[in-house]
Amino acid sequence: MTRAATISLGCIADDYTGASDLANTLTRAGLRTVQTIGVPSDDLALPEVDAVVVSLKSRSIEAGLAVSRSRAADKWLRSRGAGHVLFKICSTFDSTDLGNIGPVMDALRADSGEGAVLVTPAFPETGRTVYQGNLFVGAVPLNESPLKDHPLNPMHDSNLVRVLARQSRTQIGLVDLATVARGADAVRARLAELAGKGIGAAIIDAVFDRDLETIGLVAAEHRLSVGASGIGLGLARALVSTGKVKRGAASSECGAAVGGSAACLAGSCSQATLQQIANAERIMPVLRLDQDRIITGANEAERALDWARPRLADGPVLIASSAKPEEVAALQARHGRDAAGHAIEQAMADIAESLVKAGVRRLIVAGGETSGAVVDRLEIPGFLVGAEIAAGVPVLRAVGAAAGEMLLALKSGNFGGPEFFADALRLMR
Repeated sequence: MTRAATISLGCIADDYTGASDLANTLTRAGLRTVQTIGVPSDDLALPEVDAVVVSLKSRSIEAGLAVSRSRAADKWLRSRGAGHVLFKICSTFDSTDLGNIGPVMDALRADSGEGAVLVTPAFPETGRTVYQGNLFVGAVPLNESPLKDHPLNPMHDSNLVRVLARQSRTQIGLVDLATVARGADAVRARLAELAGKGIGAAIIDAVFDRDLETIGLVAAEHRLSVGASGIGLGLARALVSTGKVKRGAASSECGAAVGGSAACLAGSCSQATLQQIANAERIMPVLRLDQDRIITGANEAERALDWARPRLADGPVLIASSAKPEEVAALQARHGRDAAGHAIEQAMADIAESLVKAGVRRLIVAGGETSGAVVDRLEIPGFLVGAEIAAGVPVLRAVGAAAGEMLLALKSGNFGGPEFFADALRLMR
């Protein structure tokens, strides 16, 4: 690798699986993309790329720390020439009323000197749409979806204008679907109108794929936007259609086989992941961990490793700390939400580290917080983005990993089809 030329698009993702989702989306749209883990060092050498996605684990941490890390990522991306930076958030606007979306947006907006920032978590391809400022998950409003029972950030309000206003220091406006349907000029005019009134951010509706293209054209003319991978898709298409980026292809290096043992780890408690674990039991050994034993320090991680090691030679294994929402709520009541979450994440990281030492070179991780803990523990500085396993989930080839060649898949809890683990293993050779 040589020190990279100027990048066209910089992105800051608030968790690792979301970063993978975005990097995958940009790659499919024709941008040569690298995903880094954390803010890279100043001397990091990159291949010739169009976009860099800086992965942070900042969604659920203290707001001030999320702000400082996001500003550091923004500074690094701007130093590499990024004229536009996307602050990538979850497509379910996964955040509490204290942050972290609003505080980070406010800080990045101040640093960029931007007037009014376009904000949308819409990604119709994955069933996330925004209409009249309200976020829908499939056919139901956010507050009626399973996200109302999220163990860390339960979402009880689908109106994102209200949600973001409770987090941000600026006024929040709306660019409605009727305006988006009239095209980029209408959106530009509405955004200028809002900025003239001192409104610093606007939720923008998007129901169809073409809406993202309109949004991307306008957003690319500014220095900052906020949203999920859908707006990333719009930005990528705008960069290609305006000739600012020449449509490329994902690195061929991502397709090279690595061999070695394979293992799956699941920490997400989403309904999708729970079903995927149940289906995986038909094709591989599955061990379900006892969450109480993890939290009380009863060597549950060592039990998992003793179970896994003799089985790795015969094929992939799956180790799950996942549980139903009501079981998670009871666990949190007994031990405290933060203590329970931290203990489980660290146990899964312990297991991943030991599995890699035992020869695992293909690792699939389900759950954003779990993925973040695992990648941090493995000290992987970055990934080349390869083939798509499921919408929003690419195969990742580790760059600079101490363990050498590795393939990973980092899956957000709700992503992937019922046979996700089998699908991933087929692509990770």
